[in-house]
Amino acid sequence: MKGCRESFRDNGATHKLLLSCCCCSVPKLISATLCVCVSLCLVGGVTTFVALYDYESRTASDLTFKKGERLQIVNNTEGDWWLARSLTTGESGYIPSNYVAPSDSIQAEEWYFGKISRRDSERLLLSLQNRRGTFLVRESETTKGAYCLSVLDYDNTKGLNVKHYKIRKLDSGGFYITSRTQFTSLQQLVFHYRKHADGLCHSLTAVCPVLKPQTQGLARDAWEIPRESLRLDLKLGQGCFGEVWMGTWNGTTRVAIKTLKTGTMSPEAFLQEAQVMKKLRHEKLVQLYAVVSEEPIYIVTEYMSQGSLLDFLKGDAGKLLRLPQLVDMASQIAAGMAYVERMNYVHRDLRAANILVGDSLVCKVADFGLARLIEDNEYTARQGAKFPIKWTAPEAALYGRFTIKSDVWSFGVLLTELATKGRVPYPGMVNREVLDQVERGYRMPCPAECPSSMHELMLSCWRRDAEERPTFEYLQGFLEDYFTSTEPQYQPGENL
Repeated sequence: MKGCRESFRDNGATHKLLLSCCCCSVPKLISATLCVCVSLCLVGGVTTFVALYDYESRTASDLTFKKGERLQIVNNTEGDWWLARSLTTGESGYIPSNYVAPSDSIQAEEWYFGKISRRDSERLLLSLQNRRGTFLVRESETTKGAYCLSVLDYDNTKGLNVKHYKIRKLDSGGFYITSRTQFTSLQQLVFHYRKHADGLCHSLTAVCPVLKPQTQGLARDAWEIPRESLRLDLKLGQGCFGEVWMGTWNGTTRVAIKTLKTGTMSPEAFLQEAQVMKKLRHEKLVQLYAVVSEEPIYIVTEYMSQGSLLDFLKGDAGKLLRLPQLVDMASQIAAGMAYVERMNYVHRDLRAANILVGDSLVCKVADFGLARLIEDNEYTARQGAKFPIKWTAPEAALYGRFTIKSDVWSFGVLLTELATKGRVPYPGMVNREVLDQVERGYRMPCPAECPSSMHELMLSCWRRDAEERPTFEYLQGFLEDYFTSTEPQYQPGENL
């Protein structure tokens, strides 16, 4: 192997790359016992990337890097974790691919937020620490190839609010918000509006802060992990089938750990289902990181700082929530479930206790699919205290017909939990009574101070005929547009 070289293609030209190794010219990874020579393998041509965030290595084969550091990508064929070499330190290792972007690309600009929704951009910009003129650029949701400039504004009537300006693309490749002021690049456009408002609500003052994204998985090849790699630090909760802990993986990474009581489910069935669950990836779903597949089963997920939505609603922070925040939280849950719907999956246990809350009122759906695997006799008979009858659609409770439409029913019940700040549904009624009354046509009345339009949405989720219930896609759109349906989609700006 001595003196071996690998060719790669970069922007149409072929180059030779020579990097030192103990026995050859190919980049190396060194562990305590092994030197691994890695052949250069690149897809897409671009090899030099820039770090968007700091990253601290979690394993011996990871690479630590700082925001702004330039990295040479050696192998990007594995999707989530790429082999890279730092052009600053010369060290090599695996990096999370969603932490880097091609050098000199728009993705490398700190103000470019890519494919986030209008609603998510508003949530980020309206965070308490931001001031007027804070901005971001994102892909347009409505026009392919166009972008949107979202800017935080303030007026005496609305208080803090977000204005959205469509950035259009010229056939020649340029960009403009108003045709009288055109730019050859998005970078030039942003530079201009940082200097002058020029018709916008305000000049661009500061880039919107962003939290580091979750990595896809804990590390490369960290799926079935040894129990010894986990430390249980703080017990967060306990249920019929196990406990939830804040913990640490590999001494480096904060995680949440769900420990299941022995006998709760078959390890073989769980591992099979977990293989499906780990492929479900969406910003509004709690990410499944890893598993300990021998009993007692451990499920390792991303850690959400504010705990379950149910506990959050009943706590001091929940008392301060008003309708706009509650509707926003509902829209996030609907967005996560709309993805579950698109993936032809079924949650089976959708309720506030299975939604987790992070910083800035971010909500994510958790525990999707696990209910199907529970082997407890009382639970599988769909009766008794362990089974969530009050959230379960009649066709699912009576006949075991769990579908995405029975999830829609559960979502309607979850809306009552939001509106009542965590009150148990059907107050004063026991499970058997709920089932009988619902079968006879009873539906919960409108909660106090809940708008009638929101109650009508709940009732649509509780239609007897499952096929007449709305889709989660519809529910997401309805809730995201709840307060904005009468406003223009984009601002024209002054004199534009």
